[in-house]
Amino acid sequence: MPKGSIIIPVLNEAEHLVSRLQALQSFREQDIELILVDGGSSDHTQQLSEGWVDQLICSGAGRALQMNSGAHQATGTWLFFLHIDTRFTAEAEKALLSIVSNEAPNWGRFDVLIEGKHPLLGLVANMMNLRSRLSGIATGDQLIFVHRSLFDAVGEFPKQPLMEDVEFSKRMKKIQPPLCLSERVITSGRRWDQNGFWSTVLLMWSLRWRYWRGETADELVKEYYS
Repeated sequence: MPKGSIIIPVLNEAEHLVSRLQALQSFREQDIELILVDGGSSDHTQQLSEGWVDQLICSGAGRALQMNSGAHQATGTWLFFLHIDTRFTAEAEKALLSIVSNEAPNWGRFDVLIEGKHPLLGLVANMMNLRSRLSGIATGDQLIFVHRSLFDAVGEFPKQPLMEDVEFSKRMKKIQPPLCLSERVITSGRRWDQNGFWSTVLLMWSLRWRYWRGETADELVKEYYS
């Protein structure tokens, strides 16, 4: 039985899929399974994953639904929810291996580094990490991890189209505070590059503020993907 399961939700990621999965192969040698959960890709994502993952799962679209589907099929004691555009540093890889060797139930996330063109992305990442430490809220870009027993206790990710990571963190905090690891994973800054730095920053903060004020994920999701 693997000690851990890395669960990767994807949708139409054929362009970068193989290179991203290649970088994860060393985990399979350390009793950690790779689970790819496809949300109905119309490209060659499913075919390209052959041989690179231990399980390929097909589910409906939606990150929360896909991560829950992967978790239900995972056999590892520890669950790691990895975005396909997030990569490990050597330090983060060592930290993950340390986590799976620990039997004490826990949950948490890594610090993040945003890779992109704008010089202020480093500041954005530092602010994300600080905010997470102060609030105890983890985001999907930060590679959320959780012991199977705690995941089952909290009842999986909420079935909503946005802010599922925020809501999951709120529920987990009621059980125990997160481990906020200083080891960094590297996530893509393509949203900032494509949509503009300041407009993306303002959108992200606006959506979080409005969600905190009580607007639902169903009300906010269209704006997020527009």
